[in-house]
Amino acid sequence: MIAELGLAALWLAASLALLQLALAAFGLKQGREDLLGGVRPVAVTQALLVALAFLCLVLLFLRSDMSVLLVAMNSHSAKPWLYKFAGTWGNHEGSMLLWVTVMGVAGAGVALFERTLRRDTHMATLGAQAAISLGFYAFLLFSSNPFARLDPPAPDGQGLNPLLQDPGLAFHPPTLYLGYVGLSVAFSFAVGALMTRNVDAAFARAMRPWVLGAWVLLTLGITAGSYWAYYELGWGGWWFWDPVENASLMPWLAATALLHSVTVLATRDALRAWTVMLAVVAFSMSMVGTFLVRSGILTSVHAFAVDPERGSFILALLAIYIGGALALFGLRVGTVREGEQFEMMSREALLVVNNLLLTVILGVVLIGTLYPLMTEAFGHKVSVGPPYFDRIAGPLALILMLAMIVGPLTRWRRDRAGVVAGRLLWPAIVMLGLVAVLAVTAWGRIGVLPFLGLVVAGGVALGSLIPLTKRNLRRTPLFIWGMVIAHLGCAVSLAGMASESAFNVEKLIAMAPGDSVETAGWTVRFDRVAPIAGDNWTAMQADVSASRGGATARLRPQSRFFTSPPTTTTESAILTKWDGQLYVVLGDRLDDGRWQMRIWWKPFVTLIWLGGVLIALGGVLAIIGRERRGWALKLRQIRAGEFG
Repeated sequence: MIAELGLAALWLAASLALLQLALAAFGLKQGREDLLGGVRPVAVTQALLVALAFLCLVLLFLRSDMSVLLVAMNSHSAKPWLYKFAGTWGNHEGSMLLWVTVMGVAGAGVALFERTLRRDTHMATLGAQAAISLGFYAFLLFSSNPFARLDPPAPDGQGLNPLLQDPGLAFHPPTLYLGYVGLSVAFSFAVGALMTRNVDAAFARAMRPWVLGAWVLLTLGITAGSYWAYYELGWGGWWFWDPVENASLMPWLAATALLHSVTVLATRDALRAWTVMLAVVAFSMSMVGTFLVRSGILTSVHAFAVDPERGSFILALLAIYIGGALALFGLRVGTVREGEQFEMMSREALLVVNNLLLTVILGVVLIGTLYPLMTEAFGHKVSVGPPYFDRIAGPLALILMLAMIVGPLTRWRRDRAGVVAGRLLWPAIVMLGLVAVLAVTAWGRIGVLPFLGLVVAGGVALGSLIPLTKRNLRRTPLFIWGMVIAHLGCAVSLAGMASESAFNVEKLIAMAPGDSVETAGWTVRFDRVAPIAGDNWTAMQADVSASRGGATARLRPQSRFFTSPPTTTTESAILTKWDGQLYVVLGDRLDDGRWQMRIWWKPFVTLIWLGGVLIALGGVLAIIGRERRGWALKLRQIRAGEFG
């Protein structure tokens, strides 16, 4: 009965999405307030119903109901409860149900809490959100039913992909989906504003929290996914330019540009057309990522579906939504009034430069991701790997980071080049000092990009802190702190990336119990290897001691075997120190009794993920600061109305 209840709730939610769209469309066209008055309650009821459907699917996984096809295909009764729970969205149908659930709840949030938009724009936004949801409801109900029954029920399930049996599954995908859906709300705001010809600062202020929230969640999701792949796959890397990794990076790049643009529009009433266009582009990248993961054209641990029919369905949705939005933009862009003017030497102009660079990097990543797929469709197999992205996107990213130093130190509207140059004096001194130090200590030992990365990271770190000078730190607005911390996080991540690339030491060796090896100042001794058993796996576990400077620590890398489905995986052992990580992987046993061991020393690699957390923290502080200021202003207006 739980499966039938979930399916019924899903059908009802889809019906209400259609009703919500119809009420908004006819109400706006005919100017009927009675129809528009029903949009909000319908949006809230739709959210409750789709949330009920998702809860039903969670219960089916937790109960290991093998009469449901999705559970039998993606779970197992012996699996720990955490992976039963997270396994709900560790598959195609469940992840899509989570997607539409978050979309429905987000639409309810817009219906309940948005009070600053003009009413017609608000209703058009809710209608656009319903239209997006309706397409995904159709996708689920007609192409990817998560509640399909299996007759007769399976004796037990096939199990979850062992690479996904990690706590990261409970955090990484949901944060990305929340980010994608936040961008869908921004897209709906943009469509609503275009339909009602209401692209102004009030529209931007209403959209900004959703863009900020989506950007924060995408940042956390990408950061968590990077670290998950780093320790789980056992290959020692934190980013491989995998097409599906790029599928999450591309919306983040577009969202970063949109965030800066919507902030300018909200506070300075400029970049109106830019903001609308970037909202469309950001959601387009989310849809492209969805298509890549679910079309069957990629083979990846990230890929959920191998059915081209589903990919065609998503491609059709992408064409309808994005094509329709671009057509609407083309028709209405002439009605978008020009915003406030600004000089070439101004913060607004530098933010335009920032957006252009982000857009170019996005184009580079998009071309590098799609080009091999396009050539393969014509019978030619072409590989586009890290060298392409590093050599083209890397220099552009460094230029973007340099622009990040200048932007916050430039005044709004207009500034003088000589004055701005004076503010850049200390970052320039730091960068020149780093050039001198690295030229003496590391010239010829590291590549050009890591060299420049370390130099630029130092300049960005100092430049990010300069906006706090001559301020009362206790009275500094939270959104200023947010900008400072987010930019500092970029510098920290860049320093970690450059350090890991420049000074990484790798050793591949065959060792017998009792053997020792020296690497990067560490003495690593292979003491023993023994079998162990877990909840639903068995493993060979090595006992390794690592010593440096008189201190010794133990590491226990594993080679695991899962029976459902039959899979062998590696579990790396990582020792974290203030200056980096020692990373050890146990490989195969050789015929002579020795074991393959792969050992890395990765200097300051943890700065990569620390920087990601700082970037997200900066976004959170900006949300709190902006919203607190907005509520304080509303409270003052209310009090002025009561006592004025």
